[in-house]
Amino acid sequence: MRKSRLIWSTQSRLIEHFVSASTARCAARLIGVNKSTGAFYFHRLREIITLELEAEADDVFGGEIEVNESYFGGKPERKAQR
Repeated sequence: MRKSRLIWSTQSRLIEHFVSASTARCAARLIGVNKSTGAFYFHRLREIITLELEAEADDVFGGEIEVNESYFGGKPERKAQR
């Protein structure tokens, strides 16, 4: 992450805890940073992931989209029972 005052090793450990689904408070306690620092760093990671996913979605769905009517899920026709 750019412009972070945390040294790279601390950032790396926070990222490891983020990926392993630890809470921000628990990660901060284990690494030795303030709980607010851990929560803010996790928040920024979530924002970065959101921006990257939105950019990727724009690339995938950036053009014209054609929808087939079979996706709208009408009721299937049933054969008459004799």
